Amino acid sequence: MIKRTGRLRLIRTAELTELRTAAAELAELRPLLAQAQQSAELATDSAIRTETTAETLREELARTITAAARAEGELTALRVQHLLDAEDRVALRMLLRTARKQQPRTGRVYVLYRHGALHSVHTTRDAAEIAAEAEGAPRDGWTSSATCCATPYGAPEVPWRIQTLPLGGGER
Repeated sequence: MIKRTGRLRLIRTAELTELRTAAAELAELRPLLAQAQQSAELATDSAIRTETTAETLREELARTITAAARAEGELTALRVQHLLDAEDRVALRMLLRTARKQQPRTGRVYVLYRHGALHSVHTTRDAAEIAAEAEGAPRDGWTSSATCCATPYGAPEVPWRIQTLPLGGGER
């Protein structure tokens, strides 16, 4: 019990011993408290870094999903184009066989392409031009297109093109 008498405070010896013991325990706990505060700061920093990394990974995942979807779309378009090209080759073979049967003396046929796709096969260049003009091609401006396009079907940006193809082992 602490008694106050004016300005002086009287403390019993037992109370003084208790206060000293509490002060010693508090002195022992201060480093633990500092260590706990430091651990809390490290945990907070680690949580912030983890959240930042998670956000970065989410953004990268979204970009990857978008790129995969784009690649899937391109692959689908390429598959469709490949199938169309194969159909064009089959149709061209059939038309060439038909032309061979109809005109056994001719050594070549004239294949008309519209935007790179097979349109028709003709026995003469004039017949191919007439067929193209009937579909709206201009009546003039026809030129030889031997070096026009990298593929035998021609570039899709070329509206009309005539290509000479040999029949059998004939000359062009």
